[in-house]
Amino acid sequence: MSEFFDKHYLEYDAWYERNKLAYLSELEAVKKALPEEGYGIEAGVGSGRFAAPLGITVGIDPSKKMVELARERGVDARLGVGEKLPFKDSTFDYVAIIVTLCFVQDPEKVITESARALKPRGKLIVGIIDKESFLGKFYQKKGSIFYGHARFFGIEEVTQMLKVAGFSTFSYYQTIFDYPDKLRAVEKPLKGFGKGGFVVVGAVKKE
Repeated sequence: MSEFFDKHYLEYDAWYERNKLAYLSELEAVKKALPEEGYGIEAGVGSGRFAAPLGITVGIDPSKKMVELARERGVDARLGVGEKLPFKDSTFDYVAIIVTLCFVQDPEKVITESARALKPRGKLIVGIIDKESFLGKFYQKKGSIFYGHARFFGIEEVTQMLKVAGFSTFSYYQTIFDYPDKLRAVEKPLKGFGKGGFVVVGAVKKE
């Protein structure tokens, strides 16, 4: 996937400008689950579109071109993969995995690595296109240059993976209640899931 994103990194990054209202809506949902302070990392930082405005200082990504863009946005971005984070145990207060889980080779390993790198009671924030939502079904049927390579997950699947990895105290926030190109305003995130196309799951690492 790193070669794919190295080739299409500008096209990927441009999506956020073309669909700015959807992007800003997603940011608002992530903010709901993100700790107000602490040392955090985004696994799969991409071009830094989330880490930079959210104040996530460190990022990791397998795409060299994506890392370069993230660095331009002020993120301490490094080459690497979520399945093998180059950090010691209990380093971070929180880990964010935003629109990334569907692209990784081993999602369970990414989650267990996040748990390892988190401090006790640290928080994991996972943002996904819900496989069971109208938007998830649309992307699975229509595909796209990016989502044609994706493995979508439902909320119950993600929650189960988190439980197996030792997480509890779950919270859910949803947004994107219409197709991204149809939005006319930034949408206010709602608690729960089942209506929004983009869902953020928050979970706490057990001590």
